Amino acid sequence: MCYINLEQGSGETGTRTLFYSVRFCQINITQIDLVIFDMMRESLKNITVYSLSLLYIGVGIKHFTDMDFFLVIVPPYIPYPELMVYISGLFEIVLGALLIPRKTRKYGALGLLALLIAVFPANIYLFTSEIAQNTFGISRQDALIRLPFQVPLILLAYWHSKAETPKSFDVLCFVLFVPTIIYFVTLG
Repeated sequence: MCYINLEQGSGETGTRTLFYSVRFCQINITQIDLVIFDMMRESLKNITVYSLSLLYIGVGIKHFTDMDFFLVIVPPYIPYPELMVYISGLFEIVLGALLIPRKTRKYGALGLLALLIAVFPANIYLFTSEIAQNTFGISRQDALIRLPFQVPLILLAYWHSKAETPKSFDVLCFVLFVPTIIYFVTLG
């Protein structure tokens, strides 16, 4: 209960009573804020996990429907590039689907973390290959901008692999999620 108690009279006693009463009220509000934040935290984390799941499943399907889109960024030293595009697409679909149920979320997230690291050379190749840049219709600078966006995806995958995380890490992931998802959705 929050209340302000002013005793009769004035001076230090009245001031002290007011101070302690307001302080008591702030403690209660802070406790309420923490409960609200915890409720929002779960909802926001669910929004991110379902959004990323759809993103991975969609991109995975695109590996099969528009293989040439991905084939151009497979580095030349990777053997069987067509097969690698299909395999990475299949993993994106399966791991994206595994994010949805809570029972399999940890495995889907850890698998995606490994997949994101495994396909990172394709992003480096996009940055170094003028042919790949021309095919994508992007500049070298655009390809450079794309490189750091893999880091938030890796952090988000790690975050979704954990049932409990510090609130500060949750806030970091929320902040990184918004520009990352906007960036990848606008790629086309």
